[in-house]
Amino acid sequence: LKRAQTRSTHPLRNSQAIAMPSRPGFVHQQDWGTVTLSKTSRPGSANTADVRQAARKGNVQVEEKWTSGNRDKKGVVTNSTKLDNATENLGHARVTNEFRVALQQARLAKKMSQSDLAKAINEKQSVVNEYENGKAIPNGAIVTKLNRALGARLPKAAEKKKPVTE
Repeated sequence: LKRAQTRSTHPLRNSQAIAMPSRPGFVHQQDWGTVTLSKTSRPGSANTADVRQAARKGNVQVEEKWTSGNRDKKGVVTNSTKLDNATENLGHARVTNEFRVALQQARLAKKMSQSDLAKAINEKQSVVNEYENGKAIPNGAIVTKLNRALGARLPKAAEKKKPVTE
């Protein structure tokens, strides 16, 4: 049996092969010339040599800026006088002693560990620990969660800071 040969309309299936280019066609468009980039100064700005020359003649007045870069040279912090003259107490409000004792007693009455209470209020165990140690900054949402989980009304959490007297 002889097979009938059919001609396909697809260019790669024809009996004539298509010639592939020997290299990419964009090579002839590339520019291999050297490009030199240089930083130009802004109009009106002087270079260091010009500033030194003008300073020698006395035509220039130089003022030093106080930034974090040159603060160490002078040994003076710009805000240090403000801090020295401040008389108010800038500490955060902490949990009261009454609150932390009530929290411990309510937790122990429920026979819960700190980690059990933390799981019940969806917080870390360290948060409960900070509240019981008096180191926590009171957060109303967490205090509400503690009240709900323990079924008790805990006293006011924040203590008012007294101004520093000298």
